[in-house]
Amino acid sequence: MNYLLRFLVSSIALCCVAISSHANIYALDSTAVEADTVRPGLVTRVINYFNESNKKEPTKHLDFSIIGGPHYSSDSKLGLGLLAAGVYTVAPGDQATSPSNFTIFADATTAAHFKLGVRGDHFSLNNNWWLNYELRFASIDTKFWGIGYDQCRLDANETEYRYLELSSFFIASKRFGKNLYIGPEAIVSYVKADKLFDGGNWTYLQEHTVSPGVGLSLTFDTRDNITNPHRGIVVNMAQIFCPKFLGNTSGYSYNELTVAGYHHLWRGCTAAAQAHWRLAWDNVPWTQLSALGGSYNMRGYFEDRYRDRCEADICLELRQNVWHRVGVVAWVGAARIFDKVSNFNLKHVLPNYGFGYRWEFKKNMNVRVDMGFGRGQSGVVFNINEAF
Repeated sequence: MNYLLRFLVSSIALCCVAISSHANIYALDSTAVEADTVRPGLVTRVINYFNESNKKEPTKHLDFSIIGGPHYSSDSKLGLGLLAAGVYTVAPGDQATSPSNFTIFADATTAAHFKLGVRGDHFSLNNNWWLNYELRFASIDTKFWGIGYDQCRLDANETEYRYLELSSFFIASKRFGKNLYIGPEAIVSYVKADKLFDGGNWTYLQEHTVSPGVGLSLTFDTRDNITNPHRGIVVNMAQIFCPKFLGNTSGYSYNELTVAGYHHLWRGCTAAAQAHWRLAWDNVPWTQLSALGGSYNMRGYFEDRYRDRCEADICLELRQNVWHRVGVVAWVGAARIFDKVSNFNLKHVLPNYGFGYRWEFKKNMNVRVDMGFGRGQSGVVFNINEAF
């Protein structure tokens, strides 16, 4: 626990230093205008920092802020998360160029969950190119129930292990027309299962896998913004191939489709809906099976408890702004895992519902806390930006 304590203390210190440094910018600007202004205290500077963090500054090349705080979930227990969010543009003041964004995230919990990574979207001048990327490292003491609904639903199949992951993906899409983007996608993932218990569902599975793949991504996007959309639709389809000659133990491939729409209902209220599937076939390693649960998909389910070759889910969410930068959400959803399309049916559909709190940290970038419920389980999610 000593290394975890040092991490938590250093993280809090880093957050305070960042807040103090950012707030000093405003203090210096103030003294330049009025020499007799009294330097504000730390508490005042922290308040000013958060008051100003969501102000849209179209003339700035980079607007960068940090937020951190404790969180709790039944899976990861008590933890401390740090989120550093940046918004920038390659053409300040140009309304035809979408703002780019990135998020650096770090998290540590008392259940030995450690995550570190960066993800973002970069738009070139006039949105001619859209680069979407993520790089992440994770070391998590987690659980495995097996593959397929019949195994995953049984609590008796629970096996503890340590999940180590280093993965990344990169999509470079060229714009065609007004809203269509097409481009190559590359992924690579290294996963190792450590501290395994012998026997059970592990007897026939590889303890570590390397999974590189390449493919094509197609996106049709009319959203007003990508981090907190209020209107528009987005359709994304990706076809990824992971052949043996790239370094995979066995060849496999998968297809992923996401369709989402956003509609303004009344003042401050947005209805959001999403349908998603991921279909994999051939000799898919257990680390690359389609799964549900976590921060973005079927919130409230233990991440990756339910896994199989294929997964399909839907979600309907209402998002209501209630006061200034504060909002609330409520959602209902459902999902199904299955080994192939011909075996899809509604017999083993998993339900999902929940509610959440939103606070606009930066313009169109929300910090979210969600409480999700599923069949026999529930969980709390702390993250930045909407789930979809």
